[in-house]
Order: sequence, then structure tokens, then C-alpha cells
Amino acid sequence: MSYIQVTSQDHIATLVIDRPKALNALNSEVLAELESAIDALDLGDVRVLVITGAGDKSFVAGADIGEMSTLTRAEGEAFGKKGNDVFRKIETLPIPVIAAVNGFALGGGNELAMSCDIRICSDNAVFGQTETGLGITPGFGGTQRLARLVSPGMAKQLLYTAKNIKADEALRIGLVNAVYPQAELLPAALKLAAQIAANAPIAVRASKRAVNVGLEQPMDEAIVTEEKLFGSCFETEDQRAGMANFLEKDKSKKLKVVPYQGR
Repeated sequence: MSYIQVTSQDHIATLVIDRPKALNALNSEVLAELESAIDALDLGDVRVLVITGAGDKSFVAGADIGEMSTLTRAEGEAFGKKGNDVFRKIETLPIPVIAAVNGFALGGGNELAMSCDIRICSDNAVFGQTETGLGITPGFGGTQRLARLVSPGMAKQLLYTAKNIKADEALRIGLVNAVYPQAELLPAALKLAAQIAANAPIAVRASKRAVNVGLEQPMDEAIVTEEKLFGSCFETEDQRAGMANFLEKDKSKKLKVVPYQGR
């Protein structure tokens, strides 16, 4: 691939968007490569995915304005669908996804970060849905995910004003979970990924599904979803080993997790 680099070690995959001369902006080719990279992940081995951008200036500075500037109405809608399809694929991956936001996350970059389960950022990060300043709306899920992650009122303020916010404000409103010095960001993301990967993959995947599905359901339906996913963890090797270790109170033993079997 020209713009996407993927490495994997110890059940953690790291995906780097590598178009630094354009501040890692998303064009059709980058989106196509991103989708292909997601499709190619070995979900039998990979337990956590970390997404970041190349360089120290930008996670993703946005969608490629040069490409968008000539689109017709129908082409614009199709471009929005392409981005939404890719980001929805990331959002619904069975494994957790961590966005390590290293610099600008504007427009499509913020939308990409919001499609991940967890967002952490560097202290030079800048976030924004700047589309109204360009005469368009967000097209890759920004109006929907931002309102769900922060408050609807704060989302509308950011959308209507096209205002950028810095890392400390993103932390204050709950858009990110933590802020790190630039040099510590990727190590912190990998440390967090390792903590997740050390737990039973069946249970982690079930927890992600319970949250994502439950958020779209009334509470009475959501708790049934949780009950079913809770039950699905039983009679697995992970559950047996984890509970046996606890009952034995042998702190020297780590939870023994078997390769994911798709249960």
C-alpha cells in the first residue's frame, strides 16, 4: 500500500496513515487502502488495533479539499458514503480500536478518531469539525458521533462555529480520555492496548458489543443484550481459566487466554 502501514506484535496491530506531505489527509485512495487494511486484519490473532498518523504534526488533517472541490452533488454524496462505510467498519470491528491522535484531527480526521473506541492524544493535538467554514457539512459521521460523545449542545456549537479546540479542551468535554506529551503518546497507546490484550478476548469482544449495541436500544432491550453476551462467555476456556485462577488465589498466575475461536 502507498499510504497505509500496518505492523503487528503481541496481538496488537498498529495502523499508520502515511501521507505526511498532505498532513495525512483522506482522499479516495487513502480511504480505499484503509478499508483494505481493516479487511486484511487477522482477527484470530489481533486483539487490539491502534490507529495513528505519520509524523508529529497530524493524525489526519481532514478529507482532501483538492479532491472535494470539484465534486458534483451526486459525487459528494458518494464520497460521504465511502467514508461512512469505512469508518463504520472500524466502529463495528469486534476488537477494540484506540486512536492515538498526534496533532491535527480536523474534519474527517476527527470523524476517524470518533469511530474508534478510545481516543488519546498528544499535547499538541487540535480537534475540530471545520466543514461549515468550507460551505459543507461533515460527511463521515461527524454530526452523529460528536453529539453522542459530547453533549448535543457542545456538538452543535463546534459544528456551527467550525471552531478548533486544543487537547485540554478536548479532554474537558470528554472527546478524548487522556493527553500525553508527543513522545509519550504512542508508547501510552501501546501500553493501554497491551492491558486490553492481556484480558480474555471473548469477554473483551462481548463487552464492546454490549456497549455499542446497547447504546442504540431502550434500557429494557439493552439489558437483555447484556444478559445474552454475559451468558455467551460461559463454557469457554477463558472463563474456566480466569475463574479457576481467582478461586485458587494464585496471584503468580496470569489469565490464560486461548486463541479466539469465534464464540
